[in-house]
Amino acid sequence: MNIDWILVLEKFLLIATVVTISLVIAMYETWSERKIAALLQDRRGPTRAGPFGLFQPLADGLKLFMKEEIIPNSANRFLFILGPCLAMMAAMMTSAVIPFGGTIEVAGRQVDLQVADVNIGVLYVFAVVSLGVYGIMIGGWASNNKFSLMAALRAASQAISYELAMGLSLIALLFMSGSLSMRDIVTQQMAGDWGGFLGWNVLYQPLGFLIFLIAAFAECNRTPFDLPEAENELNFGYHQEYSSMKLGFYLFAEYINMFISSVIMATLFFGGYDMPFFNESAHAHWGNWLALVGIIALTLKVGFFIFLFMWVRWTIPRFRYDQLMNLGWKKLVPLALANMVITGAVVLWLNDK
Repeated sequence: MNIDWILVLEKFLLIATVVTISLVIAMYETWSERKIAALLQDRRGPTRAGPFGLFQPLADGLKLFMKEEIIPNSANRFLFILGPCLAMMAAMMTSAVIPFGGTIEVAGRQVDLQVADVNIGVLYVFAVVSLGVYGIMIGGWASNNKFSLMAALRAASQAISYELAMGLSLIALLFMSGSLSMRDIVTQQMAGDWGGFLGWNVLYQPLGFLIFLIAAFAECNRTPFDLPEAENELNFGYHQEYSSMKLGFYLFAEYINMFISSVIMATLFFGGYDMPFFNESAHAHWGNWLALVGIIALTLKVGFFIFLFMWVRWTIPRFRYDQLMNLGWKKLVPLALANMVITGAVVLWLNDK
């Protein structure tokens, strides 16, 4: 068996780039969170650490590294360490099937800006996302702290409940696309009129997108669904006993999940790296610059969703837990099922014409 070492190196560099960019974005999401909160609350936010407070994430990271590592005597040491590692790993693995751009040419080779273009990309995303629940649950249980366990139970039941609504909301979209490949879904959207804009799935699945968006808030434990970390109810949450970089892994995993969720929403519903009102096929001679245009388009869409996550956090109060579960099971799941049935009927009707 001959191994294409150039391809191995190509994928290794692509994985390293995606991981690095995800970590840097997660770092500066903490800075953006503080700045947006300050803007909404009429204050300045971080200003001391570097110009405009841009070095604040570096100071926070250094603080986490310098803090003392504490593992409770009554905790299960192996699982206590495994929990945050699993949460971080699940957050990073999701990015493997996301197309971050088109194709670039490097030294005569065509390189796809996607780690793995598998034909079950959407299923892969849900399989990996479900692993994050184990990271939270293991961490809460291994702490041997009743408050941590209670928060972990909340987090697990919340994640499982909203994953169901999220998955059902995508089935209607898959009826239309006929493919589970993320790149195929983007390519189909780019084929629409007005430079691909009229092909965006959000125009045909507005209810599916709304359900997915609400479920994404719950999956990322963002306000108003931040019940697993409700400090005034649960003391601190499922990572109460964690310190130093183990705590940092849990916090980073949440911000990476927010970034990845934004990329997935942009990819599935907003054309991914498609620049609206711009015909990419007519500018194929641009080469690598055309791929840069796609990366910029995706970055702007992702930036909007990240801003939306933060805007909602500092605007809407937290739900009660019964309200959260009622919304998931009694509102979103029936709406997603109805949307799926209606979409399936319309697709069959159009195919029979």
